[in-house]
Amino acid sequence: MRFTEHELTLALTAAAKPVAAAQRRGGLRRSRLDPDVVWTELSGYERYQVLDALGGQLLPALVALPDVEVETGARPVFTDAQVSAAVEETLGDVPGGRVRRKVVVAARVALVRAALAGLPPRSDPDTLQVPDSL
Repeated sequence: MRFTEHELTLALTAAAKPVAAAQRRGGLRRSRLDPDVVWTELSGYERYQVLDALGGQLLPALVALPDVEVETGARPVFTDAQVSAAVEETLGDVPGGRVRRKVVVAARVALVRAALAGLPPRSDPDTLQVPDSL
């Protein structure tokens, strides 16, 4: 799937916020911290570390998603099978056997779903209006 740089950045950030909150207090369920609050409290370098770690896992899977037609004002919609296939295709070898591989696939599918939920609605580049001040 073709995404703009802005879309990929927002998707990666949307997936990184709950991960950062889970890392902050030893687990998202135990901590009950708001991911947005935790994200704003992180320093720039801490944000970079989270984004860098997730980028290698999420970006290949997002790019491997099949091309779908997206109407203006809507977000791309993918089936569970399409997301799972993209994750499996980009995963590579996972040491530890079949059970560990299933766990890693399930975790990455959840991350990709979180990233897709953070995508902004598509805008039509033909209707883009540039202010006169620029």
